[in-house]
Parts: sequence; structure tokens; C-alpha cells
Amino acid sequence: MAILDILDLPAVTGPNIPLVGLDLGEKTIGVAVSDLSRTVASPLELIRKVKFTDDANALFKLMESRGAAGIVIGLPVNMDGTEGPRCQSARAFGRNLLRLRDLPIAFWDERMSSMAVNRVLIDEADTTRARRAEVVDKMAAAWILQGALDRLRTK
Repeated sequence: MAILDILDLPAVTGPNIPLVGLDLGEKTIGVAVSDLSRTVASPLELIRKVKFTDDANALFKLMESRGAAGIVIGLPVNMDGTEGPRCQSARAFGRNLLRLRDLPIAFWDERMSSMAVNRVLIDEADTTRARRAEVVDKMAAAWILQGALDRLRTK
């Protein structure tokens, strides 16, 4: 496959197949999964980064266990719309995944996803700092994937 525009993702993955969303952090990868109808994104797991091949294999194993067919990777665009080193890193991650497995990948602007999730966890859930550290990346992945799913529904 290739790296696609988000609106092209449904055509290559087919209907009633979940998608996976990723929030790429420095030390972890937050993973979320959609339901079969691609209406709701749910936090799934946190992959602690070791080395790329191990991280990718852990992701592929999660995808297989859920029957997921495509990946939406959060793209950390700067507030002014430019792409910096973190975007380059996210794009490289996607290209490297394609070297290991032929699957459709799309990127989704994740500006402020972690900030929004932290706000929810602090304001509404009154979550401790330690607990937030455990869940923020996978919840950010769900936030990213939910944004992409919402866009797909309104196309």
C-alpha cells in the first residue's frame, strides 16, 4: 500500500473493518482502535518503545488481534500549520512501517490532542499525575482516531 489521504482510506480497507490510531511519543506509542462501523475510537494499549522492529511487531500483533486493516498516525503539526522535526519523525515512522508490512496508512493533524486529553483527565476525571502518565498517550491516540473517523463520516 502507501501513505494515503485520510479520505482514501475507506476505499482501500473496505467496510466493517476497524482502523487503528497512533499517538507517537518519545518513549511510548499510544494505540487506539475503532469499532467495526468506524464510529467510535477507544483507547487500546500503550507500547513502550524498545527498538523500531519490536515496536512495529507489537503494533502488528495488536492489529491482527482486532482485525484492523489500516492505520491513522497523529501528525504533530505546529500551531502555525508548518511541519517540524516531530512531523518528519512521524512520517518516517509511517514509511518504515510500510517497509515491514503492506498496509494503508494515513496521517491526521493531532494539534493539541495531548493537551485536550490532559485537560479532560484533570478537569473532569480528577486524575492524578501518575495515572495521567499511564493513560494520556493511548487516550490521545483515541482522540486522533476519533477526529479522523468524524472526518470520514462527513465526507
